[in-house]
Amino acid sequence: MRAKAVLIAGLLLVTPAALTAAQAQAPKLVSTFSDWSSYMHEGADAKICFAVSQPKNQEPKNVTRDPAYFYISAWPKDGVRTEISVRIGYPFKKGSEATVTVGEAAFKLFTQNDRAFIGDAAQELKLLEAMKTTATMQVQGISERGTATTDSYSLAGLPQALQAAAEQCK
Repeated sequence: MRAKAVLIAGLLLVTPAALTAAQAQAPKLVSTFSDWSSYMHEGADAKICFAVSQPKNQEPKNVTRDPAYFYISAWPKDGVRTEISVRIGYPFKKGSEATVTVGEAAFKLFTQNDRAFIGDAAQELKLLEAMKTTATMQVQGISERGTATTDSYSLAGLPQALQAAAEQCK
């Protein structure tokens, strides 16, 4: 399932101009709520919905990297309702973990290329619940060059974006 998430997350970042008629259409913006947006994508074989946000602050400032995103995705066909993933904007150091900190709670994510995922569904639900009750979170990682980064996200609008995504993927 995680490998599928990596493939789909890559697809969702393709610009509409780069798509051909034979390829899937770009995701459709459903709505935006403060710092979070909800999207829906209908491919030939499945519907995917997700809430997404970008960091409000990234440290260190002098590091060149691709845009970072935090996703909460649903694939109704596969029974997935709230899969959390991060696209950090650089390749992670091999064998390293990323950490998401919400309030006093810290959650470890395994890394694969420039993505990070939670390996335990129970921890994923705990992280999601913590995100709904806190104003901010941080994502920390280490690049393959050894640079430690911290991305700070606002959680304003998250519950509404999740609700909008869920309604699209009933």
